[in-house]
Formats: sequence, C-alpha cells, structure tokens
Amino acid sequence: MSGRVSERQTLAPDLATFERLAEQAIARLPDAFRRHLDGVVLRIDDFPEDEVLDQLGIEDPFDLTGLYTGRPVGEQSSMLSGELPAMIHLYRRPLLDEWVETGVGLEELITHVIVHEVGHHFGLSDADMHAIEEAAG
Repeated sequence: MSGRVSERQTLAPDLATFERLAEQAIARLPDAFRRHLDGVVLRIDDFPEDEVLDQLGIEDPFDLTGLYTGRPVGEQSSMLSGELPAMIHLYRRPLLDEWVETGVGLEELITHVIVHEVGHHFGLSDADMHAIEEAAG
C-alpha cells in the first residue's frame, strides 16, 4: 500500500491511517521547520474532548479539525518543568466530514491542518496564517 487514500475507498480511513498521513505531511515540511518539531507529540482522536470545546467556545465538535497545545518555540524554556509536551491534535471525524463535503483530497486536508498547527508551534496566530495564505495566493 502506497500510503495514499484511494479515490475508490469505501471505508473511512481509521486512526492509524490518519497518523500515517499526518506523519507523511510532517516529513514533507522543509527541514527548517521539521527540526523544531522534535518532541512535539502527534495525537489523532475521533473528536476533541468536551473540555477543549468548552475552553474554545465551540459548540459543534465537527467545527474543530486540529489543535496545537503547548508553548510556542520562542516561549519554551528548560527551566519549565511539569508541563505536558507540545502536541498537534488531529480530529478524524471532522476531517472526514470536510473531506466528503468539499471533495478536497484527504491528504491535502490533513497537510493543511498540520501546517496550520505547526504555525501555532512557531507562535503564529490564526490571523498571521490567513494573511500568509492570502499573500501566497
């Protein structure tokens, strides 16, 4: 199996497939970004936890496809202890819905979310990333 999701696939990709696709997306990132991801945990879940949705003020769990938790690179310190490692969360069911609704390739959607969450790891805000995407066309 090549790692690509087939156009004729009839079953929704499972968590392991999502993890493989996310790892492939990370592997395609430029080295300048990828080398700063050591120690960042990749976590794939079907949905975000209720407390995450509550903290973000999101009512519909299908509205969140990914999340970065942790300190951005510039705020990390070896003096801080007891914190959970930085994590990139991908939420499978909302991504599957977006895949079906938009017709955009699943690999492309996962890559987009990974790049977005890596942007948060580097301290970029959503507004920063939208501006960069618009400037890039």
